[in-house]
Amino acid sequence: MDARTNSMAVRIRDVRKIYRMGTQEVHALDGVTADFKSGSFWAVMGASGSGKSTLLNLLGCLDRPTDGQYTLGGRDVSTLDDDQLSDIRLSYLGFIFQSFNLIPQLTVEENIALPLYYLGWDPGRSAERARELAERVGLADRLDHRPQELSGGQQQRVAIARALANDPVLLLADEPTGNLDSTTGAEIMDLLKELNQQGKTIIMVTHESEIAANATHRLHMRDGLIDRVETDQ
Repeated sequence: MDARTNSMAVRIRDVRKIYRMGTQEVHALDGVTADFKSGSFWAVMGASGSGKSTLLNLLGCLDRPTDGQYTLGGRDVSTLDDDQLSDIRLSYLGFIFQSFNLIPQLTVEENIALPLYYLGWDPGRSAERARELAERVGLADRLDHRPQELSGGQQQRVAIARALANDPVLLLADEPTGNLDSTTGAEIMDLLKELNQQGKTIIMVTHESEIAANATHRLHMRDGLIDRVETDQ
């Protein structure tokens, strides 16, 4: 099944994640079941230790569940090995981090195009895609700048453009406004909402209610379980 045309971006069934520390077991996720439709915008919320970061790591194929099933775009990725998970991340997922995670030595254009290098794209095609995405996030005049020459908001826009380079099935954002002032954070959320309106599926972890209000669905976690789900009418 083509992951890019499946109406259900993400489906998880009775997902559990147990970390073992010596003889002690920590149940970070304790049987989570949820569906995330293509084109939806989710905020995942919860106190420290609620399981929200573990859930994001599993959805991002950075870890695999102890038990349960995770289906991404119709494909079961629960039991894939590290190389296969790496391929999934590169081909179908986009990541936005609180700390931007840009490479200081690279220009804006080079940072945006980096995933395409690993996908084996032709350099000319990669550069064209990077320029297109830079314009999309309002940075067409910053292509030759390096991260240290940009504001925090501009750096996060570069990170968003990089996350879009591979046209991901799922865009994952971990506290995307955490290092930004409120005005700049609102601008980044406007950009994410615009991307969602254009059809991107977004799952965002945040501890801020004002930021979560931008999503159309809010999933609240507690003690490794889904406590409740709120959906805008």
